[in-house]
Amino acid sequence: MAKIKKGDLVQVITGAKQERGGDRGKQGKVLDVVDGGNRVVVEGVNYITKHNRIGQTQRGTKTGGIETYEAPIHISNVALVDPETKKPTRVGFRVEEQAKDGVKRMVRVRVAKKSGKDI
Repeated sequence: MAKIKKGDLVQVITGAKQERGGDRGKQGKVLDVVDGGNRVVVEGVNYITKHNRIGQTQRGTKTGGIETYEAPIHISNVALVDPETKKPTRVGFRVEEQAKDGVKRMVRVRVAKKSGKDI
């Protein structure tokens, strides 16, 4: 089971501080997990600009220009945010038993190490 998934709230823990134009300390939602689970795209973090060549479609509309979007960052540079304290925390796992339709099965649940709450 992955420690960070799509839709989780994470905080950037490395890089330049925000006063120096960096992203350290920013929190955002994980938009995508890419590259086999090694990189994540976080909302509002690691913006890059891409210059696209100006072209023309069949209808005559112009395409291209400067686009700004979030680039992926390595998963080791972000930490999951504890839902109770709103601060970065490590992730642990707890195995618990769940009963569904009369069938019992063991399920791994992600747990915040600081507060002990389920994520």
